[in-house]
Amino acid sequence: MPPRGVIFDLDGVIVDSSAFHFGAWQRWARKIGIIEEVDEAWFREHHGQRNDAIITATLGPLPETELEAYAVRKEEYYRKLARGKLEPLPGIVKFVEALRRDEWRLAIGTSTPRENLEMVLAEMPFGGAFAATVCGPEVEHGKPAPDIFLRAAELLELPPERCIVVEDAPSGVAAAHAGGFACLAVATTRPRELLSEAELLLDSLEEATPGAVAGLLR
Repeated sequence: MPPRGVIFDLDGVIVDSSAFHFGAWQRWARKIGIIEEVDEAWFREHHGQRNDAIITATLGPLPETELEAYAVRKEEYYRKLARGKLEPLPGIVKFVEALRRDEWRLAIGTSTPRENLEMVLAEMPFGGAFAATVCGPEVEHGKPAPDIFLRAAELLELPPERCIVVEDAPSGVAAAHAGGFACLAVATTRPRELLSEAELLLDSLEEATPGAVAGLLR
């Protein structure tokens, strides 16, 4: 069997951290005096994007040092809220175990900073399962550009057509397709109708099997 890979998003696929991210953004917004702008609709619109894109879309262009300081502060709030409270989403543990038994190469491609990823993986029972990890600040363009997934595939030493991306956000599905990947989407954080462009759409990874994703390979 030729080598095959699966590239997982993090938030909404491996863990549901959305409540902690929303809380962190609200703390950030309260600190700078724009709390009324950062409501649930704002969060749904921007969730899954890199911090620099979210902050620029909200505040307009900023000096690089100020932009970075805002992003760092928001993620510090997130880690304080989330540390020790994150749990694997339903189905992810068994799915990862099944893929490993079938000798799939596994990676994570996430918009989140590396400090967040390392915190999450340290708390997961399968944190050592991933041969490669790529975080948003480590590539030039964030989702919906394909940079994160293309870098993850490169680290797995596989072409996009031999990898499946697992996502929960429309921007992630778009990023997968922009890079030439097939996509399995899970409706954990978004309505199904927003993920309809994915080649396979599931309510939960409890429904996922290695055979199902193998059928998506091009």
